[in-house]
Amino acid sequence: MIDWLLFMFVRFCLWLRYRITVTGLPKIRRRGRRGILFLPNHPALIDPVMVMATLYPSFRPRALADRHQIDRFFIRSLARRAGALSITDLAKAGGTVEGARSAIDQCVHALRNGDNLILYPGGQVTRQRLEDLRGNSGVEMILREMPDVRIVLIRTHGLWGSGFSWASGKAPNVGRTLRSGIRALLASGIFFAPRRRVTMDVVEPDDFPRHESRAAINRYLEGFFNHDAPPNTHVPRSIWHRGGVQIRPEPPSLAKSGDLTQVSPATRTMIGEFLTELTGIEDISDTARLAHDLGMDSLMVMELVTWLQTEFGMMPGGVDSLQTVGDVMLVAGGQAVSAGTHRLKDVSRTWFTHLTDPRCPEGLNKLTIPQAFLLQASRHPRAALVADQVSGVRTCGDVMLAVRLLCGPIEALPGSNIGIMLPASVAASIMYLSVLFAGKTPAMINWTQGPKNLAHCIEAAGVEAILTSRVLVERLETQGVVFGDVRNLFVYVEDIRAQLGRWKKLSAVLTARLGWWHLRGRAARAPETAAILFTSGSENIPKAVPLTHRNMLTNIADVYRCFSLKRHDSLLGILPPFHSFGLTSSVLLPLCVSLRVVYSPNPTDAATLAATIDAYRPSMLAGTPTFLDGIVRASWGDQLRSLRLVVSGAEKCPPRVYEALQRRCPQTIVLEGYGATECSPIIAVNHEDAHQPYTIGPVLRSLMHAVVDIDITRRVPTGSEGMLLVRGPSVFSGYLDYDGPSPFVEFEGKKWYVTGDLVTEDAHGVLRFAGRLKRFVKLGGEMVSLPAIETILEDWFADQHDEGPVLAVTSPSPEDRAEIVLFTTKPIAREAANQVIREVGMSGLHNIRRVIRIDELPHLGTGKTDYRALQQRLDDEPDHEGS
Repeated sequence: MIDWLLFMFVRFCLWLRYRITVTGLPKIRRRGRRGILFLPNHPALIDPVMVMATLYPSFRPRALADRHQIDRFFIRSLARRAGALSITDLAKAGGTVEGARSAIDQCVHALRNGDNLILYPGGQVTRQRLEDLRGNSGVEMILREMPDVRIVLIRTHGLWGSGFSWASGKAPNVGRTLRSGIRALLASGIFFAPRRRVTMDVVEPDDFPRHESRAAINRYLEGFFNHDAPPNTHVPRSIWHRGGVQIRPEPPSLAKSGDLTQVSPATRTMIGEFLTELTGIEDISDTARLAHDLGMDSLMVMELVTWLQTEFGMMPGGVDSLQTVGDVMLVAGGQAVSAGTHRLKDVSRTWFTHLTDPRCPEGLNKLTIPQAFLLQASRHPRAALVADQVSGVRTCGDVMLAVRLLCGPIEALPGSNIGIMLPASVAASIMYLSVLFAGKTPAMINWTQGPKNLAHCIEAAGVEAILTSRVLVERLETQGVVFGDVRNLFVYVEDIRAQLGRWKKLSAVLTARLGWWHLRGRAARAPETAAILFTSGSENIPKAVPLTHRNMLTNIADVYRCFSLKRHDSLLGILPPFHSFGLTSSVLLPLCVSLRVVYSPNPTDAATLAATIDAYRPSMLAGTPTFLDGIVRASWGDQLRSLRLVVSGAEKCPPRVYEALQRRCPQTIVLEGYGATECSPIIAVNHEDAHQPYTIGPVLRSLMHAVVDIDITRRVPTGSEGMLLVRGPSVFSGYLDYDGPSPFVEFEGKKWYVTGDLVTEDAHGVLRFAGRLKRFVKLGGEMVSLPAIETILEDWFADQHDEGPVLAVTSPSPEDRAEIVLFTTKPIAREAANQVIREVGMSGLHNIRRVIRIDELPHLGTGKTDYRALQQRLDDEPDHEGS
């Protein structure tokens, strides 16, 4: 009875807006009603409802559905009643070959049991007017197991151009479309609204190529689905909307540009060899399409994704971002850009209406971070402060309430240092504050550095518990991240949330009504160390960097003076909080000066970042050049129109990124900066009112600096290249649990921090970055230690009979074309070297890209390896071959 009422309700709702004409269904019923595989096209998000409403009375079909899409209010219960088979979206990063095969196995099992099944061959809502199945292999795989299964095709036409389709060029917003439709129905007297005409042809073809290749099957399906496909058709929602039915232009295709010249020849060779092995095709060009030209299906693409993660330590923003061989090369080169945009939830009006003026109080560095936050939050507790797509918009008062609830559970965790392993998010910011209010020190855990370095960081910081998310851990594990015994330390935020009963929440709300006096005492008693971060320098293991409240708040106060922040300003935070630049720019700056920040957790998902900018309209963006370049390349139209300031840091910003930002959003000022984790982290940055492109700006005002010769004996003349030394209140005091060389040096009777970086300084105090002396390289936004790789390979391949070093690891000079090269006097294969790197627990970012065999390594007069000579040899090469 309930099913019948639901069915009638859905049919009635569809009738109010659509005139649906169905053909061919009686013929299908006469042939039988069990064990049918229905294959529809997917022009809009509403067509599955229409298909189910049409088929349900006679066939009771089950549908293969994205678990994320059906796990929603009301839809969840409908899907359960309809017997939907829920699977993880395989098109997103994290999909695995095993996951795809498991989904197919579910389909085959259901069909063999006599169930009817709806499977969308395209796997997603079509982005263009015509269905493009690419190399999708779901139908072929089912036919391989059940060659005689009944196949019924369903062609739905008339929905391209509706609010549920991608015809506008943007991801359809279901909630907004439904609300608009309801208002239009009411305005039209419910029964008099214009109807969109929809046809649904149901056909059981006798000539379906069930025994032929995947390409033949997909060509047949595309030919059926796209036959007489109507154009982008707009139908007014209300009788009061003028203009009538209109044919509108088709949406532009997302143009993903990238600089393939920055991909090294060695990387090109590796990719070409792998694709040839995978597909059997020789002479593969950059423009070759993975599906159409190379015949790669979704499983083969997922094998490719796994290989990219293992070999290069790189993941695409999503499987859909890999369309051509050139896309694969961009991913391997750290220029990954996701394809298409993802549907975003509606942004709460609170984000745009509950505003406050950002303000940096005098004497900020004399406070603790909790005190600075309380000072700002108590001014305007109802002002919007943080937001993301999971938590929505949270006000200052919401954050204080969450901190009040979490202090107890965190206080009960073992140890004085608590790990936080979360991406850029509202949860990460709240957890960071809550750990400090609980009287403990946050240790920001970097999950990208491999199990060996991860275990070392946790031991060095004395961490006994790590706050993380079960969703994050599961996603990282599907991508090949190995946690090992560290997993035993995980404390999931989902479990903490579940343990907070109604009475605790009610008590916290009532206490909040009486004021925040109970938090002020905790804020004053915060531990001296505000955060423990980890960095890779010239040594072979990461170093633990303890930063005090004074370190970090001095840096915040300095940076605040470089910009003119206004009431309507807000920031897009994309860098993970384990990144020192991310912690300062996206967590501390917003919390301590009351600057609104919206988070997006995946900095490589450039299309979603561009859509987030379009939806939340932030005026500021801080990120690395790699991520900024990806956002520009993935954006289209005026998505970036709200940006007025873009801050680039963590690596040198190449001219192509400046130029790309200028072309896409000419209203934006690009402010390049420079820093080091040990300096909290910003050392120099361009000022909004006096910016100079291609420079890193003047040193912050609280810091003293010196540009000296390499031997640190004297200052170099103005305009000459030298090594940068700094000292001041934002510089840390020393590493934790570390017995290596001191990072400080005595110069002119004072103690200075040695950055190990080369700069030039002009007469106005503006610096230009000139290179690195420390032997590490930036890959995919992460710092990779070359000596660490070298030490591991020496331990494995060198023996007691060798006279002097037998190998050296280095990289060419240009940072935007970085690759790791092994010079060796021994016959070491690249695959063997990378196998060793994997076995010791290092990530794919550390893998050797090229091996160069030489008779003897060059040496300095001191007997040490002459790395500059090796690097010069690489820089002088017009081209090179991998081995």
